[in-house]
Amino acid sequence: MTSDLQPAGTAALIFETGTLRDIHRTGWGYDGIKDAETVAEHSHRTTVIGIILAAMEGADPARTALLCALHDLHETRIGDLTPLTRRYVTAADPRTVTADQVAAAHPAVREVLTEAVNEHEDRLTPEADCAHDADKLDCLIRAVEYRAQGHAAVQGKIDRCRAALKTRAARALADAALGADPADWQRNFERVLAAHGG
Repeated sequence: MTSDLQPAGTAALIFETGTLRDIHRTGWGYDGIKDAETVAEHSHRTTVIGIILAAMEGADPARTALLCALHDLHETRIGDLTPLTRRYVTAADPRTVTADQVAAAHPAVREVLTEAVNEHEDRLTPEADCAHDADKLDCLIRAVEYRAQGHAAVQGKIDRCRAALKTRAARALADAALGADPADWQRNFERVLAAHGG
């Protein structure tokens, strides 16, 4: 029988997860970008990118999506720390934070989240490699979008993220993104509509 604490603890975890909507990605402020994306927004596109990378790399897209969706969940408690911040501040290990986050949750929820975070952090599977690359690739693509808006200071992030990519698919997509205009997808759609009399 499930104790009353488990549904309450699981519901609390859901509420906690929602706070990622209000935590902005910190590093963009160093590049002069105000009102940068939130951790939740970053996590969403990272998840989509992870699915794409896994499909291209022959990994499991569903497992990769799970790792991507949870990769920054610990930031509800420690915030979004940048590489600069980490030079001076030692943050708790995401596995430790996750253990605290899920302590009062349903046992099956604890197991799924703990295993996924461990897999992501240990980086011993193709899915974990795809998830890590998805995180970096989202940052790179967001920097390309900001650069197109006139924020030249993001070039350092582009270079660091491109250098960190491990999978062949991520490197190929990064190179394609670096040579593209972020609005190309919309112009391509308009061309298709025009060609079909739309």
